[in-house]
Amino acid sequence: MIFDLLAHQALYRSLSPRFAAGFDWLLRFDPSTPDGRIAIQGDDVFALVQTITTGPAAEKRFESHVKYADIQCVISGTELMQFAPRSSLPVLEPYDLSRDIAFHADPSVSSDVICGPGSFALFFPHDGHKPCCLAGTSQRVQKAVIKVRV
Repeated sequence: MIFDLLAHQALYRSLSPRFAAGFDWLLRFDPSTPDGRIAIQGDDVFALVQTITTGPAAEKRFESHVKYADIQCVISGTELMQFAPRSSLPVLEPYDLSRDIAFHADPSVSSDVICGPGSFALFFPHDGHKPCCLAGTSQRVQKAVIKVRV
């Protein structure tokens, strides 16, 4: 897991050309973009633009992926994200290949990251994560999740 500001994205472009394409798209992001899926490089790199309302962490589930890494970039609002190694997460719903997702129960130990505007959390397939949690009070958050095939 990596947490940083989009202003520092140049540090992570060398992960692969796909990550670089995702960061390029985020740098050009227009906040008036409607929610939905946007192709960047077909199914290899795409964006999911989302407007969510944060809620209590106890009402959210950890998730993990196999085929994609997530760059979860907050555009507006503040969101708490939890993370833990996937290997430490009890499985609630087994991996669904068609959706590239498994859901997990809370582990005994996890870490929190508070993401505000212009920050991102990069979750690799070995990182379980619980997004959309409130940081203090519930609020509306606009975010872009870049899915990068690894």
